[in-house]
Amino acid sequence: MYRRLEALLLVAEGHSMAEAARRCRVNRSSVHRWLAQYRAEHEASALLDRPRSGRPRLHRPLTPQRLAAALARDPRRCGYQATSWTVPLLAHDLSAKGIAVSPRTLRRRLHEAGYRWKRPRYVYVARAPHLPQKKGGSPDV
Repeated sequence: MYRRLEALLLVAEGHSMAEAARRCRVNRSSVHRWLAQYRAEHEASALLDRPRSGRPRLHRPLTPQRLAAALARDPRRCGYQATSWTVPLLAHDLSAKGIAVSPRTLRRRLHEAGYRWKRPRYVYVARAPHLPQKKGGSPDV
């Protein structure tokens, strides 16, 4: 958006289309197209990116609800020797259940669903009272 507005500002200041395109590092036809879009509506919002269809997703069954259900299971009960899910482990488990998904795609889907990975935090408990404790303090002089 910034680059588009900058190009139009340069043209409005009297620079040629070619000069505006060179300064903004875009093709001259792009500057022509942006100028036509702006002139049609006289609004800067006319220069915003339009939604694109793109390539359709291949893994439609991988919904946020299904991800939540998969993450709610304990990996040990699924036969794994892990106490928490990792992306490769979850991808392997989902592929065993018929949802083949790459770890990269799974990371994107988890991020889209609002999940964030954090390292597990260990909680250290106090030493048992029957074990000898380290003595602290200053030595007697």
